Amino acid sequence: MMLRRLAVALLTVALLLPPNLAQAGPALVFEPYNGTVFYAEDPDVPWFPASLTKLMTAYIAFSDIRAGRVTMDTKIYCSAHAAAQAPTKLGLPVGGDLSLEIAIKIIIVKSANDVAVMLAEALGGGSEEAFVVRMNAAAQHLGMTNTRFANANGLPNENQVTTARDMGRLARALILQFPEHADIFKLRHVKVGDKILRTHNGLLRDFEGADGMKTGFICDSGFNIVASATRDGRRLVAVVLGEVSVPARRDRVTDLLENGFKRYFWKSLFGTTIDGLAMQASLSDQPAHLRREICGG
Repeated sequence: MMLRRLAVALLTVALLLPPNLAQAGPALVFEPYNGTVFYAEDPDVPWFPASLTKLMTAYIAFSDIRAGRVTMDTKIYCSAHAAAQAPTKLGLPVGGDLSLEIAIKIIIVKSANDVAVMLAEALGGGSEEAFVVRMNAAAQHLGMTNTRFANANGLPNENQVTTARDMGRLARALILQFPEHADIFKLRHVKVGDKILRTHNGLLRDFEGADGMKTGFICDSGFNIVASATRDGRRLVAVVLGEVSVPARRDRVTDLLENGFKRYFWKSLFGTTIDGLAMQASLSDQPAHLRREICGG
Protein backbone atom coordinates (compact mmCIF):
# COMPACT_ATOMS: atom_id res chain seq x y z
CA MET A 1 0.00 0.00 0.00
CA MET A 2 2.83 2.41 0.88
CA LEU A 3 4.60 1.69 -2.43
CA ARG A 4 1.36 2.25 -4.33
CA ARG A 5 0.84 5.61 -2.63
CA LEU A 6 4.40 6.62 -3.42
CA ALA A 7 3.95 5.64 -7.08
CA VAL A 8 0.78 7.72 -7.27
CA ALA A 9 2.60 10.66 -5.68
CA LEU A 10 5.46 10.38 -8.16
CA LEU A 11 3.05 10.23 -11.08
CA THR A 12 1.21 13.28 -9.79
CA VAL A 13 4.44 15.25 -9.57
CA ALA A 14 5.46 14.15 -13.07
CA LEU A 15 2.14 15.32 -14.46
CA LEU A 16 2.79 18.77 -13.05
CA LEU A 17 5.84 19.10 -15.28
CA PRO A 18 5.04 20.54 -18.72
CA PRO A 19 6.45 18.63 -21.70
CA ASN A 20 8.56 21.58 -22.87
CA LEU A 21 10.86 21.27 -19.85
CA ALA A 22 12.78 18.50 -21.59
CA GLN A 23 15.30 20.79 -23.28
CA ALA A 24 18.92 20.48 -24.31
CA GLY A 25 20.46 22.90 -21.84
CA PRO A 26 21.09 22.23 -18.15
CA ALA A 27 18.54 23.45 -15.61
CA LEU A 28 18.00 23.44 -11.86
CA VAL A 29 15.24 24.68 -9.55
CA PHE A 30 15.73 24.76 -5.78
CA GLU A 31 14.68 26.40 -2.55
CA PRO A 32 17.66 28.47 -1.37
CA TYR A 33 17.21 28.33 2.41
CA ASN A 34 17.23 24.57 2.84
CA GLY A 35 18.62 23.68 -0.58
CA THR A 36 15.72 21.39 -1.59
CA VAL A 37 15.80 20.59 -5.31
CA PHE A 38 12.51 20.71 -7.23
CA TYR A 39 13.84 19.98 -10.70
CA ALA A 40 17.21 19.08 -12.16
CA GLU A 41 18.32 18.38 -15.71
CA ASP A 42 21.99 17.79 -16.46
CA PRO A 43 23.05 19.83 -13.41
CA ASP A 44 26.70 18.76 -13.68
CA VAL A 45 27.23 19.21 -17.42
CA PRO A 46 30.05 21.74 -18.02
CA TRP A 47 28.96 25.04 -19.51
CA PHE A 48 30.34 28.50 -20.17
CA PRO A 49 28.90 30.84 -17.52
CA ALA A 50 29.08 34.04 -19.62
CA SER A 51 28.02 37.00 -17.46
CA LEU A 52 26.74 34.77 -14.66
CA THR A 53 30.44 35.08 -13.77
CA LYS A 54 29.63 38.53 -12.37
CA LEU A 55 27.71 36.89 -9.52
CA MET A 56 31.09 35.73 -8.19
CA THR A 57 32.61 39.16 -8.80
CA ALA A 58 29.81 40.62 -6.67
CA TYR A 59 30.24 37.88 -4.04
CA ILE A 60 33.87 38.84 -3.48
CA ALA A 61 32.99 42.54 -3.39
CA PHE A 62 30.38 41.86 -0.71
CA SER A 63 32.93 39.78 1.23
CA ASP A 64 35.44 42.64 1.16
CA ILE A 65 32.82 45.15 2.31
CA ARG A 66 31.90 42.95 5.26
CA ALA A 67 35.57 42.46 6.13
CA GLY A 68 36.10 46.23 6.18
CA ARG A 69 38.65 46.22 3.38
CA VAL A 70 36.47 48.56 1.30
CA THR A 71 33.19 50.45 1.67
CA MET A 72 30.37 51.22 -0.72
CA ASP A 73 31.91 54.68 -1.10
CA THR A 74 35.37 53.42 -2.11
CA LYS A 75 36.41 54.86 -5.47
CA ILE A 76 37.53 52.48 -8.20
CA TYR A 77 39.24 53.57 -11.41
CA CYS A 78 39.19 52.61 -15.07
CA SER A 79 42.51 51.28 -16.36
CA ALA A 80 43.51 50.81 -19.99
CA HIS A 81 42.86 47.09 -19.54
CA ALA A 82 39.33 47.74 -18.25
CA ALA A 83 38.60 50.26 -21.01
CA ALA A 84 39.67 47.71 -23.64
CA GLN A 85 37.00 45.15 -22.69
CA ALA A 86 34.41 44.18 -25.28
CA PRO A 87 30.78 45.33 -24.94
CA THR A 88 28.48 45.34 -23.11
CA LYS A 89 30.38 48.15 -21.36
CA LEU A 90 29.87 51.48 -19.65
CA GLY A 91 32.60 53.16 -21.70
CA LEU A 92 34.44 55.20 -19.08
CA PRO A 93 37.70 56.82 -20.20
CA VAL A 94 40.98 55.66 -18.72
CA GLY A 95 41.21 57.29 -15.30
CA GLY A 96 37.43 57.59 -14.92
CA ASP A 97 36.03 56.51 -11.59
CA LEU A 98 32.94 55.12 -9.90
CA SER A 99 31.97 54.36 -6.34
CA LEU A 100 32.07 50.68 -5.43
CA GLU A 101 28.31 50.75 -4.83
CA ILE A 102 27.51 52.07 -8.30
CA ALA A 103 29.99 49.64 -9.86
CA ILE A 104 28.32 46.63 -8.25
CA LYS A 105 24.91 47.83 -9.37
CA ILE A 106 26.16 48.34 -12.92
CA ILE A 107 27.60 44.82 -13.26
CA ILE A 108 24.36 43.27 -12.02
CA VAL A 109 21.91 45.52 -13.90
CA LYS A 110 23.78 46.30 -17.12
CA SER A 111 26.44 43.56 -17.02
CA ALA A 112 29.16 46.03 -18.04
CA ASN A 113 32.37 44.13 -18.77
CA ASP A 114 34.67 47.11 -18.26
CA VAL A 115 33.22 47.83 -14.83
CA ALA A 116 33.66 44.19 -13.78
CA VAL A 117 37.37 44.50 -14.57
CA MET A 118 37.53 47.80 -12.66
CA LEU A 119 36.15 45.97 -9.64
CA ALA A 120 38.54 43.08 -10.13
CA GLU A 121 41.57 45.32 -10.29
CA ALA A 122 40.46 47.35 -7.28
CA LEU A 123 39.90 44.25 -5.16
CA GLY A 124 42.81 42.28 -6.59
CA GLY A 125 45.58 44.71 -5.70
CA GLY A 126 45.60 46.21 -9.18
CA SER A 127 45.52 42.87 -11.00
CA GLU A 128 42.58 41.07 -12.58
CA GLU A 129 44.67 37.90 -12.51
CA ALA A 130 45.05 38.15 -8.74
CA PHE A 131 41.31 38.69 -8.42
CA VAL A 132 40.67 35.56 -10.50
CA VAL A 133 42.77 33.59 -7.99
CA ARG A 134 40.39 34.87 -5.31
CA MET A 135 37.38 33.90 -7.44
CA ASN A 136 38.61 30.33 -7.78
CA ALA A 137 39.45 30.08 -4.09
CA ALA A 138 35.93 31.28 -3.22
CA ALA A 139 34.42 28.80 -5.67
CA GLN A 140 36.25 25.92 -3.99
CA HIS A 141 35.19 27.16 -0.56
CA LEU A 142 31.55 27.18 -1.69
CA GLY A 143 31.80 23.65 -3.07
CA MET A 144 31.74 24.76 -6.71
CA THR A 145 34.05 21.88 -7.58
CA ASN A 146 33.30 21.88 -11.32
CA THR A 147 33.87 25.61 -11.81
CA ARG A 148 36.96 27.43 -13.05
CA PHE A 149 37.15 31.17 -13.54
CA ALA A 150 39.59 32.88 -15.90
CA ASN A 151 38.28 36.45 -15.89
CA ALA A 152 35.97 38.67 -13.86
CA ASN A 153 33.30 39.39 -16.46
CA GLY A 154 32.50 36.17 -18.34
CA LEU A 155 33.80 37.18 -21.77
CA PRO A 156 34.79 34.15 -23.88
CA ASN A 157 37.58 32.04 -22.45
CA GLU A 158 37.93 28.29 -22.93
CA ASN A 159 39.11 27.90 -19.33
CA GLN A 160 36.04 29.56 -17.81
CA VAL A 161 33.58 26.74 -17.05
CA THR A 162 30.78 26.07 -14.58
CA THR A 163 27.66 23.91 -14.11
CA ALA A 164 24.03 24.56 -13.22
CA ARG A 165 24.60 23.02 -9.77
CA ASP A 166 27.62 25.23 -9.10
CA MET A 167 25.75 28.37 -10.19
CA GLY A 168 22.99 27.30 -7.83
CA ARG A 169 25.50 27.03 -5.00
CA LEU A 170 26.76 30.52 -5.74
CA ALA A 171 23.26 31.98 -5.90
CA ARG A 172 22.41 30.30 -2.61
CA ALA A 173 25.53 31.71 -0.96
CA LEU A 174 24.66 35.24 -2.10
CA ILE A 175 21.13 34.91 -0.72
CA LEU A 176 22.11 33.34 2.62
CA GLN A 177 25.33 35.19 3.35
CA PHE A 178 24.52 38.67 2.10
CA PRO A 179 20.81 39.42 2.63
CA GLU A 180 21.71 43.08 3.22
CA HIS A 181 22.55 43.39 -0.49
CA ALA A 182 19.44 41.62 -1.82
CA ASP A 183 17.92 44.83 -3.18
CA ILE A 184 20.77 45.19 -5.70
CA PHE A 185 19.55 42.12 -7.56
CA LYS A 186 16.02 43.54 -7.76
CA LEU A 187 17.04 46.77 -9.50
CA ARG A 188 15.38 47.45 -12.84
CA HIS A 189 17.71 50.31 -13.65
CA VAL A 190 20.66 52.27 -12.32
CA LYS A 191 21.49 55.91 -13.01
CA VAL A 192 25.07 56.85 -13.87
CA GLY A 193 25.45 60.58 -14.51
CA ASP A 194 22.77 61.39 -17.06
CA LYS A 195 22.52 57.77 -18.26
CA ILE A 196 19.78 55.36 -17.22
CA LEU A 197 21.01 51.77 -17.55
CA ARG A 198 18.19 49.23 -17.68
CA THR A 199 18.26 45.58 -16.63
CA HIS A 200 18.60 42.68 -19.05
CA ASN A 201 16.40 40.60 -16.71
CA GLY A 202 12.90 41.01 -18.11
CA LEU A 203 11.40 38.86 -15.35
CA LEU A 204 11.82 41.79 -12.97
CA ARG A 205 9.29 43.75 -15.00
CA ASP A 206 6.42 41.29 -15.27
CA PHE A 207 6.96 37.94 -13.52
CA GLU A 208 5.04 37.75 -10.26
CA GLY A 209 7.44 37.74 -7.29
CA ALA A 210 10.66 38.07 -9.32
CA ASP A 211 13.49 39.44 -7.15
CA GLY A 212 16.78 38.87 -9.08
CA MET A 213 19.41 37.68 -9.99
CA LYS A 214 21.50 37.74 -13.27
CA THR A 215 21.47 36.98 -17.00
CA GLY A 216 24.37 35.98 -19.22
CA PHE A 217 25.17 35.46 -22.89
CA ILE A 218 28.04 34.68 -25.20
CA CYS A 219 27.67 32.87 -28.52
CA ASP A 220 29.24 29.66 -27.22
CA SER A 221 27.08 29.48 -24.08
CA GLY A 222 23.73 30.54 -25.44
CA PHE A 223 21.40 32.48 -23.19
CA ASN A 224 21.85 31.79 -19.46
CA ILE A 225 20.02 33.00 -16.38
CA VAL A 226 19.92 32.63 -12.61
CA ALA A 227 16.47 33.82 -11.54
CA SER A 228 14.92 34.16 -8.09
CA ALA A 229 11.27 34.67 -7.20
CA THR A 230 9.26 34.80 -3.97
CA ARG A 231 5.53 34.16 -3.54
CA ASP A 232 3.62 33.95 -0.27
CA GLY A 233 6.89 33.78 1.64
CA ARG A 234 8.19 30.92 -0.48
CA ARG A 235 11.34 31.49 -2.49
CA LEU A 236 12.71 29.55 -5.45
CA VAL A 237 15.82 29.94 -7.58
CA ALA A 238 16.08 28.63 -11.14
CA VAL A 239 19.26 28.18 -13.18
CA VAL A 240 18.87 27.82 -16.95
CA LEU A 241 21.84 27.44 -19.30
CA GLY A 242 22.10 27.35 -23.07
CA GLU A 243 18.80 28.61 -24.40
CA VAL A 244 18.73 29.71 -28.04
CA SER A 245 17.21 33.19 -27.58
CA VAL A 246 16.00 35.66 -24.98
CA PRO A 247 12.33 34.59 -25.48
CA ALA A 248 13.28 30.90 -25.19
CA ARG A 249 15.25 31.61 -22.01
CA ARG A 250 12.32 33.52 -20.57
CA ASP A 251 9.81 30.79 -21.47
CA ARG A 252 11.87 28.07 -19.90
CA VAL A 253 12.73 29.83 -16.67
CA THR A 254 9.12 30.97 -16.32
CA ASP A 255 7.87 27.38 -16.76
CA LEU A 256 10.40 26.10 -14.23
CA LEU A 257 9.50 28.65 -11.58
CA GLU A 258 5.74 28.37 -12.10
CA ASN A 259 5.89 24.60 -11.78
CA GLY A 260 8.20 24.85 -8.82
CA PHE A 261 5.67 26.95 -6.95
CA LYS A 262 2.89 24.49 -7.88
CA ARG A 263 4.96 21.63 -6.47
CA TYR A 264 6.18 23.46 -3.37
CA PHE A 265 4.15 21.31 -0.96
CA TRP A 266 5.99 18.16 -2.12
CA LYS A 267 9.32 19.32 -0.74
CA SER A 268 8.89 17.58 2.62
CA LEU A 269 8.32 14.28 0.80
CA PHE A 270 11.03 14.65 -1.85
CA GLY A 271 13.83 16.23 0.14
CA THR A 272 16.87 15.88 -2.11
CA THR A 273 19.14 18.89 -1.66
CA ILE A 274 21.42 20.70 -4.06
CA ASP A 275 24.40 19.00 -2.37
CA GLY A 276 22.69 15.62 -1.97
CA LEU A 277 21.56 15.39 -5.58
CA ALA A 278 23.37 12.48 -7.20
CA MET A 279 26.34 13.49 -9.30
CA GLN A 280 25.62 12.75 -12.94
CA ALA A 281 28.32 11.56 -15.28
CA SER A 282 28.75 13.86 -18.26
CA LEU A 283 29.31 12.64 -21.80
CA SER A 284 32.08 15.23 -22.10
CA ASP A 285 34.36 17.07 -19.73
CA GLN A 286 34.31 20.05 -22.11
CA PRO A 287 31.50 22.61 -22.34
CA ALA A 288 29.20 22.74 -25.35
CA HIS A 289 30.09 25.24 -28.05
CA LEU A 290 26.89 26.75 -29.42
CA ARG A 291 28.35 29.52 -31.57
CA ARG A 292 27.18 28.00 -34.84
CA GLU A 293 23.65 27.38 -33.56
CA ILE A 294 23.29 30.70 -31.74
CA CYS A 295 25.30 33.22 -33.77
CA GLY A 296 26.05 31.39 -37.03
CA GLY A 297 29.43 30.93 -38.64
